[in-house]
Amino acid sequence: MFNKEIDGGKPFDWGKTSEDYARFRDIYPREFYEKIISRGLCVNGQRVLDLGTGTGVIPRNMSPYGAKWVGTDISENQIEQARLLSQGTDIDYYAVPAEKLEFPDNSFDVITACQCFWYFDHEKIAPNLHRMLKPGGKLLLLYMAWLPFEDKIAGASEELVLKYSPNWSGAGETVHPIGIPNCYLNCFENIYHEEYRLPVRFTRESWNGRMKACRGVGASLTEDEIAQWEAEHKKLLEEIAPEEFEIQHYAAIRELRAK
Repeated sequence: MFNKEIDGGKPFDWGKTSEDYARFRDIYPREFYEKIISRGLCVNGQRVLDLGTGTGVIPRNMSPYGAKWVGTDISENQIEQARLLSQGTDIDYYAVPAEKLEFPDNSFDVITACQCFWYFDHEKIAPNLHRMLKPGGKLLLLYMAWLPFEDKIAGASEELVLKYSPNWSGAGETVHPIGIPNCYLNCFENIYHEEYRLPVRFTRESWNGRMKACRGVGASLTEDEIAQWEAEHKKLLEEIAPEEFEIQHYAAIRELRAK
């Protein structure tokens, strides 16, 4: 789990921030989902597996389009929140690492991975994902991030995260395609990618919550450090941000097809 290229190898646990994650990270705009639907993916008649599902943000928001969803995540706490938030839906959730998935061959039309692709052991999961997909099935990679060099509020908040987590490697995002390790090219072909800017609306409270639920704060700091960071961040937002504002983000999508 602790890739030395991520945050200098500093341990993190999304389960520590599950409640904030559930409250503040369901923020993808309609356009984000419409890009997926426009590709004919995750729609009626399809069976979809969401890797690293967290609190089930992608399955919960896309289940109305008719696909049958399964969500998996390494964190029991995240899956607990996903089940609570998905009551009344037909979404199945399992707490299991992506590297240990054992669904039968040809189980899914689409496998999605949003905000989590770089955490996986790619040499291990690439052939297994191919096995679980139907012939010609799609692996859909999704990402959205704020742009700290284009947005003053995002940049200032990011600097405060770095004050407490100087090795946090989530800082300094710019618009770029989602990268694909070479091991996927043995069993998948790269058929589409797109990167686009989009604004996301926040209040001071919801932006504070979004930042608190990032890997460099809620998933890795101690309780005392989180409290100190949050006090500073709220004070910062009172000084530089109106009560409601937009943060400039970009989103990226990449679609691979099983050979």
